Amino acid sequence: MSAVALLQEAIELSRTMTFALIDDMKDLPLQPPTSNGGNHPLWILGHLTYAESNLIQHVIGGQENPLIGWKMMFGASTEPSYDASHYLPWDEFRTKADEVHRQTNACIAELSDGDLDLPSKNPPPGREHVFGTVGKCLTMVALHPMTHRGQLADARRMAGRPPLFV
Repeated sequence: MSAVALLQEAIELSRTMTFALIDDMKDLPLQPPTSNGGNHPLWILGHLTYAESNLIQHVIGGQENPLIGWKMMFGASTEPSYDASHYLPWDEFRTKADEVHRQTNACIAELSDGDLDLPSKNPPPGREHVFGTVGKCLTMVALHPMTHRGQLADARRMAGRPPLFV
């Protein structure tokens, strides 16, 4: 298996496992994962979509993130709001997530294993060790959903739902 194919498999597995939990919480989009709040499913959906677009379009591609307008709501270090009026409807976020993911797949389809060592065009200053190459950015595309999967599992438990194994 090539390195590109391995990354693609990891991205798909991570997305499948995480989005199964996201989709299961459509009816409770603002359910906090703890009694002290935390990242609710709707925020996680928007955050993962914004971040994937940013990694592919801006960090790797050198272009402005088409979802730059979402940065104040879903960028790094933002906090979720529990006021539903601050967000688009769930289905709009979910549709955008699929669109962004199709763009990610199109980007990956163009890559060779050698391309993974190419420098990314806009790594965040001081974070080159994480985002400095195309391969490192794609590794983060694979890992990032899993960092929020536990929050989704906790939100489901706070809602009284049993574990969901995917």
